Amino acid sequence: MKKFLSILCLLCVGTIHAQLWQESFETALKRANEEGKPIVLVFSGSDWCAPCIRLKKHILDTDTFKSYATSHYILYNADFPRRKKNQLSENKLNSNKSLAEKFNSKGHFPLVVMLDKKQLVLGQTSFYAKSSPQEYIALLNSFLQ
Repeated sequence: MKKFLSILCLLCVGTIHAQLWQESFETALKRANEEGKPIVLVFSGSDWCAPCIRLKKHILDTDTFKSYATSHYILYNADFPRRKKNQLSENKLNSNKSLAEKFNSKGHFPLVVMLDKKQLVLGQTSFYAKSSPQEYIALLNSFLQ
């Protein structure tokens, strides 16, 4: 019974994560237009960029951020992994490269860009080690004003 509950919990967490982060930028745009929410576009190097890994661990994966983001943002991760085992599909990689050309031409990692539903940049930031999830949310929300 404990094994069954553990598996069920993992499936639920996986489902929540999948709903929180959009699989494609096109889906993110569609949802942003339908729901009237801004897009939080995160440029990361998930398997090589230490600040990206810390941003994910200390901010993006926290219950505080996930709970708030679910009702206020549309999230998309433009990831650029380097390890062979983590490589993206060619379509997703090309999509992320296109987004980087448009919104991250200097190649900064991590870079978090807040966009409106028309893809206008409202603000951008990086990761600050001393930020709490609440402070990070406040920073992102300051771009909406």
